[in-house]
Amino acid sequence: MNNIETTPTAGVNMAFRDHLGAATEESAEVSLIHGMLKHSQASGHAMTVYTNIPECPGHRAAVNMLTRDRLCAAIGIEPEEYIDTLGWAMDHPSEPVVVSKNEAACFENVASDVDLRTIPIPHHWPQDRGRYSSASIIIAQDNGIRNVSFHRQFLRDENHLVVRLVPRHLRTMVMNARKEGREVNVAIVNAPDPVVLLAAAMSFNDNIDELTIAAALHEKLYGTPLNLVEVPNGVHVPADAEYVWWGRITLEDDDEGPYVDITGTVDDVRQEPVISIDGLTHRNEPIFHALIPGEAEHKTLMGLPRAPTIKAAVNEVVECLDVHMTEGGCGWLGAVLKIRKAEANDGMKAIQAAFDGHKSMKIVTVVDEDIDITDPVRVEWAMMTRWQPDKDTLILSDQRGSSLDPSRYNDGKTSKIGYDATIDFGVDKSGFMSVQ
Repeated sequence: MNNIETTPTAGVNMAFRDHLGAATEESAEVSLIHGMLKHSQASGHAMTVYTNIPECPGHRAAVNMLTRDRLCAAIGIEPEEYIDTLGWAMDHPSEPVVVSKNEAACFENVASDVDLRTIPIPHHWPQDRGRYSSASIIIAQDNGIRNVSFHRQFLRDENHLVVRLVPRHLRTMVMNARKEGREVNVAIVNAPDPVVLLAAAMSFNDNIDELTIAAALHEKLYGTPLNLVEVPNGVHVPADAEYVWWGRITLEDDDEGPYVDITGTVDDVRQEPVISIDGLTHRNEPIFHALIPGEAEHKTLMGLPRAPTIKAAVNEVVECLDVHMTEGGCGWLGAVLKIRKAEANDGMKAIQAAFDGHKSMKIVTVVDEDIDITDPVRVEWAMMTRWQPDKDTLILSDQRGSSLDPSRYNDGKTSKIGYDATIDFGVDKSGFMSVQ
């Protein structure tokens, strides 16, 4: 096994492969059928690039890249800065630059025949229905609106995928088109630059073009614009992506699932839309982003972009210093907030605002500025020494729940709880401070 020598450089266009400098190269044969998962578990989930995949000669695959610390190191920011960096990009969207195909690395190899089975889309967990593309983003353009988002895709056959459309903007776009008997043109992109992945994982109430957020991040972190290129169906994609395939979300539905999701539990089988793929292109010696569902990379990619939206919502009512999506909450269902209180009820106001900022959350804990919110022991210590259950707890019933929570009620609703583990306002704080 060897290390891959690539290092990000300011002032140049960055690509997915340029962020793999700390990865280990595994040259021994590793199958895409459960093999990457087993190797990752045996290696302690090391960031790894597999170069010898027997089912897909000439193709490589990478796992465990987007853990929080590795991602921040790759894009050149401190972990403490990422929330404000993402928040800045949300407030300063920028237009990407469209380049020609001969300037786009993703068009180095255009397939004469579409066969998605020839690329290393993995079958990680034995419980999964089959091979899943979990880290690929879908870019849809319809009626003048562009949406970029994550939706897992089951590889049904050589040119069809079945996509799990969760209730967000893309699903609304598809349902509206279906009412008119129309298909929706899409491109599916695997392994663009991580700033594109972060932007795609964001969720907004309005139809905001996520590629303008990615462009802002690209300019801020690398000093260069984000380059896009147009694929044959008119959709624009990141020009340096490792893989791009394009086609249509059809009027057909098919079985999707079971699938091991972010909670580590097996998600249900549903009828979901079928995507028909018309074309496929990739870079020379491409590297497929083979994210392992339920592991740290999955939780980081889903949870990390939620922190700035939660922080922004809380800052509307009280000063929020930091947000941490907890590991036990799968990076999705639970968060710890650090606030600076100015009034007695600021803790409770922060809890409600956080739930409004990320409606899939089930548990919110609020602590004072002296608590390390990434340390679950210190958070529990704050609860044990500063929280009283009968007055510092907010319980909400009949709430919108997350489809990822297997304990949700049959109607999809849930209850939620918030803990105000802050020191009571106006008291002498000396007796509450730790000397350890």
